Amino acid sequence: SICLFPSSGSSGQIGMTQTPEYISVSPGQTVTMTCTASSSVSGWVAWYQQMDQQPPKLLIYDASTRVSGIPDRFSGSGSGTNYKLNINGATVEDEGKYYCQQGYSTPLTQ
Repeated sequence: SICLFPSSGSSGQIGMTQTPEYISVSPGQTVTMTCTASSSVSGWVAWYQQMDQQPPKLLIYDASTRVSGIPDRFSGSGSGTNYKLNINGATVEDEGKYYCQQGYSTPLTQ
């Protein structure tokens, strides 16, 4: 199985709540993580992946724009206060921590 660890925080002006807190999936399964902002962030949401002993890597920005070089099994969606990260056909390479971050207002919050 693959273990994915969504992570969230609530410091700053806009709180970001990410669920679920723990996911274990088998390779090939589709994974959905959700992130809810305490107020609208107008699509200014990014998703990051962090592997052991590595800095976070940007996957998605502006809610749904995939960074060049990121596999197309990763996709983002959402607007207003509700956002999703989907992994369509998870692989062992996808095991790690995942973060959402809002960029609508400072301080930026995860």
